[in-house]
Amino acid sequence: MQVKDIMVQPTSIDKADTISHALDVMEKKGTRRLLVTHDNDLVGVLTMRGLTKELGTRKKGTKPASSLHVATAVSDNYVKVLPDMDVNDAVVLMINRGGVIIVSDNDNVLGWVTPAELLENVTFDGYAAEVMKSNPIIVHPADRVSHVRHQMLDEDVGRFPVLEDEKLMGIITEKDIAKSMRAFRDVVSGSKQDSRIKNLIVEDIMKRGVKTVNTNTPISDVKKMMLEENIGGVPVLNLEGDLVGLITRRTLVNTIAK
Repeated sequence: MQVKDIMVQPTSIDKADTISHALDVMEKKGTRRLLVTHDNDLVGVLTMRGLTKELGTRKKGTKPASSLHVATAVSDNYVKVLPDMDVNDAVVLMINRGGVIIVSDNDNVLGWVTPAELLENVTFDGYAAEVMKSNPIIVHPADRVSHVRHQMLDEDVGRFPVLEDEKLMGIITEKDIAKSMRAFRDVVSGSKQDSRIKNLIVEDIMKRGVKTVNTNTPISDVKKMMLEENIGGVPVLNLEGDLVGLITRRTLVNTIAK
């Protein structure tokens, strides 16, 4: 199978567009990343990770998201390949870069391949316990969102399970943080942002009623759930209902490579 067989057309945005507009486009399209261009030239990729970093930095002062531009948050987490490259070879490159595969010919972008396209075209054997990341980093409902944001960026992960008294209460993702940071910039006056943001805790923005899987859930079922629900990761519980791991789309991509 070649990358041209599974590539899709990316949703694009111009580097001069605002971060606020980019978040709206991501929400409307149900995507975590956008292709960034300017005058039909490839600039890079805008990810939810990049938005989380940019919206939470103090270097931008107290400007609203509607005055911050996409260009400030663009990343080069992608690898360019020709359309006839074998998918297996492209997966290895994707893992090394930690981003997406951009399919191009003579600098013309033909499409791209994200973890979603890979998962849709691969079958898995085995069970969740065999591929999950054991003992994932957890946070608590009373933890400050500003601290959790730093943790996500430092650990280069997109979600943390939320536990209280060893019980899974929810999950917090970089999307939740990016949206909350945008709201602060757009609604709270500049002089009050620092003090207000320190009072924002995980419980205020985390998702409840989290989809979970068990250690004995077939990986094929985990993949199906993640694609159908459009979620980037699911906590793994043992038969007693205790959190023992986490599976993300990237976990499954790494499994493909192995």
